[in-house]
Amino acid sequence: MAYDLVVIGTGPGGYVCAIRAAQLGMKVAVVEKDKTFGGTCLNVGCIPSKALLYASHLFEDAGHAFAGMGIGVSKPKLDLAQMMKFKDEGVDGNVKGVDFLFRKNKIDAFRGKGRIAAPGKVEVATGNGKNETIETKAIVIATGSDVARLSGIEIDEKRVVSSTGALALPKVPERLLVVGAGVIGLELGSVWRRLGAKVEVVEFLDRILPGMDGEIARQFQRVQEKQGIKFRLGAKITGIDGKGKTLKASVEPANGGKAETLEADAVLVAIGRVPYTDGLGLAEAGVALDNRKRVVVDAHYQTNVAGIFAIGDVIAGPMLAHKAEDEGVAVAEILAGHAGHVNYDAIPNVIYTFPEVASVGKTEEELKAAGIQYRAGKFPFTANGRAKVNRTTEGFVKILADAETDRVYGVHIIGADAGTLIGEVTLAIEIGASAEDIARTCHAHPTTSEAVKEAALAVDGRPIHM
Repeated sequence: MAYDLVVIGTGPGGYVCAIRAAQLGMKVAVVEKDKTFGGTCLNVGCIPSKALLYASHLFEDAGHAFAGMGIGVSKPKLDLAQMMKFKDEGVDGNVKGVDFLFRKNKIDAFRGKGRIAAPGKVEVATGNGKNETIETKAIVIATGSDVARLSGIEIDEKRVVSSTGALALPKVPERLLVVGAGVIGLELGSVWRRLGAKVEVVEFLDRILPGMDGEIARQFQRVQEKQGIKFRLGAKITGIDGKGKTLKASVEPANGGKAETLEADAVLVAIGRVPYTDGLGLAEAGVALDNRKRVVVDAHYQTNVAGIFAIGDVIAGPMLAHKAEDEGVAVAEILAGHAGHVNYDAIPNVIYTFPEVASVGKTEEELKAAGIQYRAGKFPFTANGRAKVNRTTEGFVKILADAETDRVYGVHIIGADAGTLIGEVTLAIEIGASAEDIARTCHAHPTTSEAVKEAALAVDGRPIHM
C-alpha cells in the first residue's frame, strides 16, 4: 500500500498524530481542505484569540495600571488594524511551523477535501474537478469541529459573528451582545470589552461556565462584572432583526415569558461547537455516529470499521486542542504496537481571560454526586507575596483530595497565572500524587506557585500564610 497512515485534518490532533506516526517509522500522509495547516485552533481559534487577549490586556494595563507602578504614559491610542496584523503574524508563524514539521518528518500533504471512499482508501477532491485516491493501511479522522448555530439566526460574520468573525471585526463595536457564557464567549467578550465595547452576555442556563466548579464560576462572574461585563442568565435569544443601523435582539426568559429587545452593534454567537463529520463518506463506509453526530470509537480509538480511527473534537469528550493532541499520539503509538493511552481525569481546561481560570480533574459537584468523601484546601492570592506586589490578588487555588487516601481528585484555580499553575497539579493527578506530596514539594519564593503549595497544606488544615 502507498501509506501506513492517512490523517484527514491537520489541526492539533491531526498534525500531532501524523508527526508521532512518522517518528515511529510509518509512511504518513495528511489531507487538508483549507489553504493552511493547523485547523481551527491555529487559524481562527486558540492562537489568534490568545494574541488578541494578550494585546488587549496590555492596552488596558497601559491605560489603567501603569501609573500606579510609576510608569508615566499618555493615554494609549488603539490602532486596531495594527493589532490585527500582530495577531495575523502570530498565526502565520505557527502555521508555517506545522508546514516545516511535515517536511522535516517526510509527511506528504494532499490539498483538498478528504472523503473515505472505502476502508483503506481516501479520496481527495482537489477543487479543480479532479479526484485523487490514496491507499493506506489505516485512516484517522481528525477533522475537528464547526461553530454551533442558533436556529433562525444567520451568522454573516459581519455583524452577527461566530468566533471566526469576532477575531476580525474591523472596528470596536459600541455594544457587543454575546450569546453563550462559555469559554469562547467570555474570552472574546473580554477582548472587546478591554478595547472599549460595552459587553452583555446572554446565557440560557442560570450560571456561567457550565461544567466548571461552581465556586470558581461564581467568583469568576463577580470578577467579570467588576470589569464591566453584564450577564443576563436564564435567558435566550429568539431572533435578531438586522434591518436597521443597529441589531435588535429579542430576548426572553429561558422557560418562556415576556420578550425584551436588546440593541447591539454586533452579536457574537458562542453557544459551542459541533463535530465536523459531514461530507466525509462516513455513512457510506459504515462508520457509526452517536446522536450528536460524533464518531463512535472503542478504547483504542478505532471505529466499528476496521482500520478507521477517530480523535479530537469528532469523538466524545472535551473539545480541547491538547486533548486531541494526546489522542493523536495515543493512536499513532497503538498503530505502531505500543500502549497508547490518555488519562481523561488529567485533562486541564483553561480560560485565558484576566484573571485566568484553570481546572483539572473532578469538581466538588461531581464528587458529591458520586458520594465520594473528600477534603478541600483553599488558599487566596491575597495572601500570596508575589501576587500582592504584582497587584494580581484576585482569585484562589482549591485542591480536592480523598478524605482517607489524600489522593488529589481535582484542582481549580482562578488567578493571574492559573493556566501555567495548572500544569503542576495535572502532573500530580496523572501520577496519583497526594495533597501531601504537593505540600512537601519545595516551591520557589516569591512565586504564585506557592499558592498551590499552601492550598495543599490547607487540605490538612495547616496553611502557613493564612
